[in-house]
Amino acid sequence: MTRSISILGATGSVGASTLDLIRRNREAWRVVALTANCSAAELAKLAREFGAEIAVVGDESCLGDLREGLSGSGIETAGGAQALCEAASRPVDLTVAAIVGCAGLAPVMAAIEQGGTIALANKEALVSAGDVMTRAVAQHGATLLPVDSEHNAIFQCLQGNAIEDVARITLTASGGPFRTWTQEQLDAATPEQAVAHPNWDMGAKISVDSATMMNKGLEYIEAHHLFPVGLERLRIVVHPQSVIHSMVEYRDGSTLAQLGPSDMRVPIASCLAWPQRMDTPLEPLDLTAIGELSFFAPDEQRFPATRLAREAVEAGGAAPAVLNAANEIAVAAFLAGHIPFTRIALSVEAILQQSNLPPAPATLDDVLDVDQAARARARELLEVA
Repeated sequence: MTRSISILGATGSVGASTLDLIRRNREAWRVVALTANCSAAELAKLAREFGAEIAVVGDESCLGDLREGLSGSGIETAGGAQALCEAASRPVDLTVAAIVGCAGLAPVMAAIEQGGTIALANKEALVSAGDVMTRAVAQHGATLLPVDSEHNAIFQCLQGNAIEDVARITLTASGGPFRTWTQEQLDAATPEQAVAHPNWDMGAKISVDSATMMNKGLEYIEAHHLFPVGLERLRIVVHPQSVIHSMVEYRDGSTLAQLGPSDMRVPIASCLAWPQRMDTPLEPLDLTAIGELSFFAPDEQRFPATRLAREAVEAGGAAPAVLNAANEIAVAAFLAGHIPFTRIALSVEAILQQSNLPPAPATLDDVLDVDQAARARARELLEVA
């Protein structure tokens, strides 16, 4: 049976991995909408290849190039933030929400309001707007399927079991490229070193988040919203091999773990085929070649980001949105060479410690207001434009 799909963020890494899987099973999918921020030439190429009904660029200045690239194809084109939301609101069997940053919040909400199934790869949806989004999911009867490898692993380990039987959920973290570095080495770390992740091929921002451990802190907040077992039952463990993607321990003492290659096509395939399974082109795990699996407690002295995320979600209200916004500005400043690596977490903590945190966001517009205010404070603190 052919299923319909829209991919929001089609030219990014998650979008590319999704389309790679669809390409291998083309007859099973009808592509409705493909979007990108700009990347007009690449988006036009993909829209032609997959016969999309509509292609949308978030940056309206790129619309002319997109129209030129799709001239004569019969594929509808559009540009701008509202066009992204309209594309996301088209009824489909599955929406892959992979737009990076707060630009993806409104399109995610538009998809949720259709009551459909959303494969969620946008962190901000649950980090910055967790309460707002989860209320909307309940109100509209939507289904969220987590794309992040850790949350997808938890989702798989929970299948067929009651959430009330969960004793603990463990998020695994690779520890990033600086796991064994001294404080002195961290102080001198360069952007080039920070983006060289040992296991995963990711963009610069996410790679830096992995190096600071903020990525795992953000995932901790996401897990709190996706799997409501209580913060006291969530923990983070450093697992350098990135073979076990997360674990769920039950009250009878059983622990279920999901293992797989360090390739995003594994969790994406889980979402595409849910509630069934599908083939992927990946080699199976060879545990004898891997040899050993090791685990360590996070070092929150050298990597305080996980502590900051935990404190933010415990504080609730606007704190997680402020954490996320401040971190984005600090990471950008580090990548631009304006601040040292170790100042990223220190800057985020300084913003969170300001006493004038706004009230809890009640709507998506509130979330975006909090985000913009936090970014402005972070830029002022770091003296960056």
